[in-house]
Amino acid sequence: MSTVKQWGRSSRLLSAAVATALVPLVVAGPVGFTSGENVRPGGGWSGLWLSADSTASSGTSLQDVRTIVGADVGAAANLTGAGVGVALIDTGVAGVPGVPAAQIVNGPDLSFESQSASLRYLDTYGHGTHMAGIIVGNDTATGAKGLAPKAKLTSLKLGTANGAVDVTQVIAAIDWVVAHRNDDPANRIRVLNLSYGSGGNPNFWSDPLSFAVQRAWKAGIVVVAAAGNDGNSSVRLANPASDLYTIGVAATSTKGTLSTADDELSTFSNLATSEKMPDLLAPGQSIASLRVPGSNIDNSYPGARVGATLFRGSGTSQAAAVTSAAVALLLQAKPTLTPDQVKDVLRQGTYMRIGIAAERGIREINVNAALGLTPTTLAQTFMLSDASGSLDSARGGSRVVTNGVALSGQNTIYGPFDTAAWSKASADGTSWRGGSWMGNRIAGDGWTGSSFASRTWADASWSGAPWGGSATSWVDPSWSGRSWSGRSWSAGTWTGRSWSSEDWATASWN
Repeated sequence: MSTVKQWGRSSRLLSAAVATALVPLVVAGPVGFTSGENVRPGGGWSGLWLSADSTASSGTSLQDVRTIVGADVGAAANLTGAGVGVALIDTGVAGVPGVPAAQIVNGPDLSFESQSASLRYLDTYGHGTHMAGIIVGNDTATGAKGLAPKAKLTSLKLGTANGAVDVTQVIAAIDWVVAHRNDDPANRIRVLNLSYGSGGNPNFWSDPLSFAVQRAWKAGIVVVAAAGNDGNSSVRLANPASDLYTIGVAATSTKGTLSTADDELSTFSNLATSEKMPDLLAPGQSIASLRVPGSNIDNSYPGARVGATLFRGSGTSQAAAVTSAAVALLLQAKPTLTPDQVKDVLRQGTYMRIGIAAERGIREINVNAALGLTPTTLAQTFMLSDASGSLDSARGGSRVVTNGVALSGQNTIYGPFDTAAWSKASADGTSWRGGSWMGNRIAGDGWTGSSFASRTWADASWSGAPWGGSATSWVDPSWSGRSWSGRSWSAGTWTGRSWSSEDWATASWN
């Protein structure tokens, strides 16, 4: 019989004292963003694409990752993630040959590119497809297969070709996942992958983004979030990995070996010196996953290509995707586990032997070991957010901009945001009604037809004009002329977009 153990209650007074001493974290932003102080190119999608992080020209294969995390031995060897739904909130998924259409569902496209029929649902950046490859990919050309190849992946596209996204779009996407987690009874959504960090570090007890992820967690969804790529000296994890009701994942360098004895925390990973440290570690350096030919990162970092179909990337994005796949395997074997229990057994992974992670006691995931554990923790009792905080605190220096005007204040990209009304509706499960979120029509009303995926949520035209004025339409003329051939994007660069931001930190591709 499991022993009940509570994970403690955080003191608002203590946390407030700590928070006042913190240096604000600004997550790196994509090329073409508007500036915030100390912002590095890269974005809020928490990955990097740096040649210095590569251990070999071919990178670390997904088969090697499977071995390193103990997913190919013992009871874990026969697990595929079958029957488990994984929601991927990212930059969309492109229908490259290595993406198994039968395992992909397109949730609503909430990105600015949703207003362009030729770009809708599809990954113009290249980041989301890379994450999908780690989770469910099946590239017959190379044999690269995702760690949970039979999981059902629901893609919600938020980021554009330059990564632009506002935190309110992320909040709306999380709300949608919670509302629709049981749409497919055979593949209920149990895992949410957020390879994303907002630009700010708000107080967790009032942050609206924290409120959204906590609601997902309480609804039975394991929220896996990237810790961020600001380096080991960072004082906090990226938001929302900093929230206690997530699994915040940092990346390890595997040193090009299958042994975990030489693994250590990657130098680019956030390692909080205050408040919450990463919950666990997973391989995230030089991971070879699916490439999107002609995408932004493919054009920008041709040195990251591995043959014709794969691409090397490093970052806590990749580590988060590895962890989401591991969670799917665990839930296939033990479907009654709660998010708290999943977190508990995964934290009891492989001891690190060297480096700062070993000193801090942060372990690397081991799926087979987790299968043999009895969870001792049944309920976390940390303080919950009341969602009363400002959106700008979550945004920090990371803003979407159109016509030279940055989105700010209590506003979504669609208009004013009543935080109190939203938090009540979100808690009640009524923030989404069909394709409308908080009264704003941003998607269609249900499942209809299909694109390259097994099924797709309907699209909709956004009414009104962008907040920057002058424009009469959401459709960016610089998007015209782009087309997807079924294997690649048409030639040309992805620069010159009207939308810019500092969000969706990418991984290092080179």
